[in-house]
Amino acid sequence: MELSMIILKQIVLMFIYMMIGFLLYKKKFVTKQGSKELGLILLYVILPVVIVKAYLVTFSAELLRGLALSFAASLLVLLLSMLLSRVVFRSRYPIEQFSSAFSNAGFIGIPLVEMTFNDSLAVFYVSSFVALLNILQWTYGIVVMTGKKDSIAPKKITTNPIVISFLLGIILFFLPVELPEVLNSAVTAISSMNAPVAMIILGTYLAQMKLRELFTDRMVYLCAFMRLVVIPLATAVLLALIPGNEMLKMSVLIVAATPVGSNVAIFAQMEDMDYTQAVKDICLSTLLCIVTIPLVVSAAGVIL
Repeated sequence: MELSMIILKQIVLMFIYMMIGFLLYKKKFVTKQGSKELGLILLYVILPVVIVKAYLVTFSAELLRGLALSFAASLLVLLLSMLLSRVVFRSRYPIEQFSSAFSNAGFIGIPLVEMTFNDSLAVFYVSSFVALLNILQWTYGIVVMTGKKDSIAPKKITTNPIVISFLLGIILFFLPVELPEVLNSAVTAISSMNAPVAMIILGTYLAQMKLRELFTDRMVYLCAFMRLVVIPLATAVLLALIPGNEMLKMSVLIVAATPVGSNVAIFAQMEDMDYTQAVKDICLSTLLCIVTIPLVVSAAGVIL
């Protein structure tokens, strides 16, 4: 219960950031183009720095085992998520299938895990999840959205900033390298921007929606239910089968329980699909997660 309360407090804090973004957009201090540019800063600078920072730890056999276990657990959880989403939505609802399969592990999951545990090891464990999620979005996700297996672009994977930062972080983990104090301070300062900037951007997305449309689409509710309840609870059951390391399992569960990732809107735009439907999936699930994440974590405390 204590962990659930900590998470609830952090989610409330993140929603305060989100409301700042909402008001900034409504008051025209931030435009649609401005929110897009903030998103690029988050994707290409802040989030990669957060991931690299997670691997700036002293190498040990125990950490290596944790890395291997987190990678395996993350892959199993993501495969389960994709399977359940495919069973429920199939090819008839590609946006919802993509939305429910892939959580907002980077923009919401990492800062939430970081604030909840106040331990860089927690981010160390979930960085594998974020990297794998991005790879699967640009492979399996593209196939889901287009219906074409030949639409996978390897270049998009190899040039993805999250994947690059993950690989760089792994290299730094294995090498006995210590960053200069000034550079280390810069990394710490930039990584601390992750939660506020991510949630301000999501607030601008919410401000672009008509709230009436957001709460009247049954398919959006089903998508949110899958993303926030069914998949996280199934994830908890799966993680219960993995022995030991409670922080690792709870960290993976938290990122798997986060709302719909914002990338679905980018993919929908890219493929000339219904962008507003994708934004509705993002916004409703983000609003509802303030209730579902603490409840799921409480339930998982019994299961794990």
